[in-house]
Formats: sequence, C-alpha cells, structure tokens
Amino acid sequence: MSTANSKGTVVITGASSGIGAVYADRFAKRGYNLLLIARDTKRLTSIADTLTAEYGIAVETLAADLTDRSSLLALETRLKADDTISILVNNAGFGGTKSLTDSDVDELENMIFLNVTALTRLTAAVLPSLIAKKAGAVINIASVVAVNPDVLNGTYSGSKAYVLSFTQSLFKNLKDTGVQVQAVLPGATRTEFWDRAGLPVHNLPEKNVMSAEDCVDAALVAFDQKELVTIPALPDVEVWNRYEQARLALYPFLSSKEAAPRYRA
Repeated sequence: MSTANSKGTVVITGASSGIGAVYADRFAKRGYNLLLIARDTKRLTSIADTLTAEYGIAVETLAADLTDRSSLLALETRLKADDTISILVNNAGFGGTKSLTDSDVDELENMIFLNVTALTRLTAAVLPSLIAKKAGAVINIASVVAVNPDVLNGTYSGSKAYVLSFTQSLFKNLKDTGVQVQAVLPGATRTEFWDRAGLPVHNLPEKNVMSAEDCVDAALVAFDQKELVTIPALPDVEVWNRYEQARLALYPFLSSKEAAPRYRA
C-alpha cells in the first residue's frame, strides 16, 4: 500500500461486483485501505479509481483467478508477507442450480476449490499476523443454503455448509486472541451470481431478493455487534438460537461404544 493507514488494509476477494464491491465501498468509507481481488481487471481498476477519489484511501488491485492453484498460492504468499492487513473478506465464490447428474463435474470441482480451498488457504495466510497483533477479523460469506441443502445445487450448499462450520470452529479456536470472525449467510441477493448459476435473478420472486447494499449494510451492523453468524433476512434471532440449541443438544448422543438400541438386530 502506498498510503500508511493506522486502520490497516481490508482484503476483499470477488471485489469487482455485487457483495464484494459493496464491502469495498463500505470499508473505504470507514477509512480502511483496500486490496481488491477479482478476475476482471477493468472493473477492479474502475472501482479503485472511484473509491480513491471519493474517500482518499489507497486501493491496490490484483487480477487473479482463484480457481487456478498457482494464482491462489501467489496470493497466499502475498498476504503472508503483508502485516498491514486488518480484515479479510472471503467473498469470492460461485454456485449452481443444476442437479449433480446434470452438472459439469469439472465445474463443480472448480466450485469446491474456490468456495472451500481458496477460502481456507487465504484465511490461514492472514491469521498468524492478526493473532500476533491481537486484532483484526475474517468475514466469510456463506449462504442460507448452508442450513438448507434442499435448495439449489447440493455441491454448492455443501461448500457453504463448510464455510459455516469452518467459521464456527475458528470462533472457538480464536477465543481470547482478539481476532473476530463472522459468517454471513445471505439469502437470494440481486447480484450476477444468479446469471452464472444458470438462473437469472429476474426468475426469482421479487419479495425474496435483497439488494447487495442492504445485505452488506445489515452484515456490517452485525459485525460491529460481534455477531458470529449473520443471516441478513432473519427478523428474529431466537429462531437461529433455537436451531443452534437443537444442534448442540445432539452432542451427548453422537458417539458411543455401542450402537443405539433401535439399530440392534
């Protein structure tokens, strides 16, 4: 970064449009420098120029395809060496709407690599520095399908279930380190995601589709409140709390030296 900033740098993947671009605007408004990552150089440059002019912060862009292993490893090395990083927003990802038998398996493999492997490796790259500073955060963009696998493509929902579990585990592991984590579970959001997934957003019920701006703004309110799991559309947090209580209630019964009586011949 060319400009020193006591707040540090926010790294955002998938920053050229949609949720990622809105996060870039919001963190720039808060006075952070930015490192924006996406495949589209032209869009990244346009966003960087706009944010620098409007907010006077430093914006670095990096065009990279994170489904390509060599590109991912190069970015990982770059992040490990940057002690200005304060926040990582793992937003890059894509989904699908076709069933497994109707999908391109190579495309599904790319989805898993981006949604799971890239997110994991980039998080691992920034955590040592954040822990050393006893400050900072990782924001992982999951999806409501993480808890609703009957919707959309099972590979996509499985990858987002990973993001949720990964973030919950990080929360436990990072306790008392000063590093915050958050999983954001958007519902249907008005972005280009749906075009790539094969179901343009105009096919969805209008009442179910949130703008990217409203999604990010809600998520940032929750971030400021240090909420671990954020579902921007959920009106009553007690619904989520009951879900979590039911999940935790399973724990005492999940492992035993004997099969449950109901399975005995």
